Amino acid sequence: MPAWFAAVIGGYLLGSIPVAVLVARAHGFDPREVGDRNPGFWNMKEQLGWRAAAPVFAGDALKGTLAALVGLWAGALWAGGGWGPVYAAVAAAMAGHAWPVFARMGGGRSILTFAGGFAVICWPAFLLGVAVLAIVGLLTRSFAKGARAGVFGLPLLQLIFTPVEQVAATGALMCLIGLRFGQAALAERRR
Repeated sequence: MPAWFAAVIGGYLLGSIPVAVLVARAHGFDPREVGDRNPGFWNMKEQLGWRAAAPVFAGDALKGTLAALVGLWAGALWAGGGWGPVYAAVAAAMAGHAWPVFARMGGGRSILTFAGGFAVICWPAFLLGVAVLAIVGLLTRSFAKGARAGVFGLPLLQLIFTPVEQVAATGALMCLIGLRFGQAALAERRR
C-alpha cells in the first residue's frame, strides 16, 4: 500500500505544476483567459509560437516521465516491482495536470503528460509512436495530425511489446484524456 500511496501523491503533485501558467505569466498573460483557454502546449503555441512554447511542451511531458519514474521507484521499493504503481503515478500526474491543486483546478488535457509517462511504460512503442508522428506529420504537413496518429497509435504499438493487460491499462489512461476533452467541450458550450 505505501507504493501506491507514494506513486499517487507524487504523481499528482508533479502533474499539478502549472507549466503553461508559469510560462504565460512570464509573458504577461494567463492561458486560461485567452485562445481556447487550455493551459497547455497547443494554446501556448498559438499565443506565443513554437519557440516560446517549447518549455511547456518539455515541462508537460517531463511531468509524466518523472511521475512514471516515481512509480517505478515506489514499486521497486515497496511492492516488489510490477507496473501497477507506475500506471497509478502516471494517472495521478494526468489528473494533476487536468485538475491542478496549484492552479485552482484549471488544467490542460493531459496529452503530453500521458506521452511522457508512456515513454517510461513502454519506450520501444513510444519511439515507434514518435516515428508515426513524424511520418504522418510530414505526409500531411500537419504536426497536429501527426501527433494524433502517434498518440492514438500507442496502444496498438504497445501490443507488440507488452501483455494485453498492460495495453488495457494504457487504454484506461487514455480515457482520462477523453474525459478531460469532454469536460472542456461542456464548459465551452456553457460559455
